[in-house]
Amino acid sequence: MSASLNITSATADTGLLDLPWDLPLDVWPAESIAALPKGISRHLVRFAYLSGYVVAIKETSAELARREYDLLRTLQRTDVPCVEPVAYVTNRTDDEGNPLDAALVTRHLKFSLPYRALYSQRLRPDTATRLIDALAVLLVRLHIIGFFWGDVSLSNTLFRRDAGAFAAYLVDAETGDLHARLSDGQRENDLEIARVNIAGELLDLAAGGKLDEETDPVEVSNGIVAAYRTLWTELTGTETFESSERWRIAERVRRLNELGFDIEELAIKTDEDGTRVVIQPKVVDAGHHQRRLLRLTGLDVQENQARRLLNDLDSYAATFHPGEEDEEMVAHEWLASVFEPITRAIPRDLQGKLEPAEIFHQLLDHRWFLSESEQRDVPLAEALTSYIDTVLRHRRDEATVFNPATDAITLPINVDWRDLV
Repeated sequence: MSASLNITSATADTGLLDLPWDLPLDVWPAESIAALPKGISRHLVRFAYLSGYVVAIKETSAELARREYDLLRTLQRTDVPCVEPVAYVTNRTDDEGNPLDAALVTRHLKFSLPYRALYSQRLRPDTATRLIDALAVLLVRLHIIGFFWGDVSLSNTLFRRDAGAFAAYLVDAETGDLHARLSDGQRENDLEIARVNIAGELLDLAAGGKLDEETDPVEVSNGIVAAYRTLWTELTGTETFESSERWRIAERVRRLNELGFDIEELAIKTDEDGTRVVIQPKVVDAGHHQRRLLRLTGLDVQENQARRLLNDLDSYAATFHPGEEDEEMVAHEWLASVFEPITRAIPRDLQGKLEPAEIFHQLLDHRWFLSESEQRDVPLAEALTSYIDTVLRHRRDEATVFNPATDAITLPINVDWRDLV
């Protein structure tokens, strides 16, 4: 290893020093590499083992590595869904002193996959739409904080299951730029990039026979524009009403909460005679349900998963503690008597199939279907046994399961879309 090697790290993980930085990434030894599915990238990207977890390593220029590392750290501080930056490495040389490309190191996002690895048969229309909707939400969140992406695409995004929907995470930020505020032109540019890139990606799937014949790639790609505009207007648009309709202020807040956003600041103006009121959200923050669930239970999950768990928590409170004002006490009881016993009941060999919150969500759905089918109220314990035996056991793993004893890794490469709905 070159004595001049320079590692800038967001962690104190000394395992970074043990990676073979004196070798080009494409010839790293097999014992260092984790053969995970990855998206398309203009740079060489490989996955590697680091201190018991998996990281993605991308070779690029020193300036781009530093810039993307800084951008990802900034995005993390604003709670935007993105991969976690671990380090960037410069001044790499081989044993003969020849310079090697710099490298960006990010942590592999567990239970996530690039869109190309999410199917083994065909991408169905409803699933394609849910991916586009998730990407639209991510793009809105980025634009709200002033981030211009510059290369919006499915390939530059990772997806995690989120209670029947998907949550999108930014992976590649090297073309991005952070501003105090984006102009309409910058936002429209990102939208057009997204529309063109997504159409191309779906046309590529269609050419390979991996897209449902009923799916129109151009129509689906146009969907991100429609989804983006609807959400952007709800989050940032002005609303005018009569002064006697002040209830519409609370209604606007409620709608945003239902979408998973909180209003931190609201501009309210009246006209000269006070007969009309204009309101406009000034600062919005995603994660309304996530924050409430985290505050009550300590569970940190996706937004839609949090919404589903909170619904069950609220139902539990209404059934067993009607009128109880101590939310934290009821939430602690629900966690100890409902959620945790279910997660503990999942056999160890099946725990890599799905995240615990997603298992809980699917279990509630499974219980509802059983109750409808059998025309009775199926107990949760009975539904859990049925769910494990008839559903969970037959799923493919969506987690990267690393066994230090065998250096074995379970790869979720051939996930069937029919398993995802």
